Amino acid sequence: MFLKETRTGDLVDVVDMGALINPFAQQVSVQYQSGEDLAEPVSIDKQNLAFPSGEELPECWINGYYRFKQK
Repeated sequence: MFLKETRTGDLVDVVDMGALINPFAQQVSVQYQSGEDLAEPVSIDKQNLAFPSGEELPECWINGYYRFKQK
């Protein structure tokens, strides 16, 4: 799955889909998609990722306690 890093606007390919949808994982392994050569996987914070359209990741992928409202 391709996502966009919000700080730089670079396109990244998610290597570990399990970590992406796990709300208790803070980081996910990605490969940057810039240049002709395939980059080595790196871990980045999920907070810095968004869909290529600019839409944020679903809350249930980021916050393990999304069902509990804060008072």
